[in-house]
Amino acid sequence: MRGRLAAAAGTLSVAATLTGCTAGDRAAEDPATTLTSASSAAPTPQQPEPSTSAPELEGQYRDGEYTARGWYGGLPSHHDVTLTIQDDAVTAVAITTPAEDETSLGYQQRFAEALPQAIVGRPVGELEVDRLAGSSGCSEGFMNALAQIRDQATA
Repeated sequence: MRGRLAAAAGTLSVAATLTGCTAGDRAAEDPATTLTSASSAAPTPQQPEPSTSAPELEGQYRDGEYTARGWYGGLPSHHDVTLTIQDDAVTAVAITTPAEDETSLGYQQRFAEALPQAIVGRPVGELEVDRLAGSSGCSEGFMNALAQIRDQATA
C-alpha cells in the first residue's frame, strides 16, 4: 500500500512539474518579475483567507496601499497584487509575474501590462476582471486577491 501511495505522489509531482501554462494560466511559486503602475514598491506576499464578497456602499474603502496573494489554477499558481486606493478608486496597481516557463510568463506579463489600463481610476467596488489579454487564469488570480484587498480596506 505504501508503495502505491509513493508512486501516486511521485506521479502527481511529475504531472505538476510538467504542466505548462495555458490560457487558464499556471505558474511557478518564485516571483521573477513585477510590473508596477504609479508605484515602485514590490508587493508583500500574504495569504489570508479568500473572500468572494464585494462591498456595496460608496465611500467605504479606506485610503491606502493593500497587498494580497491571489491563487488560481490547479497547481496552484498565484499573483501578488498591490492596489493603492484613494477616494474609493484604484490609483495604482502592481502585480507579480512569477512564472518560470516561457508560455506561462507570457500570459502573466501580457495580463500585467494590460491590467493598469483596465482598473486604474475605476471604483474598487465595481472592478470585475474576467479575461484580460487572453488570460482567464490570471484574471481569476487577480479577482481572488481583489476580494482579499476589499476585505482589508473595509475591516
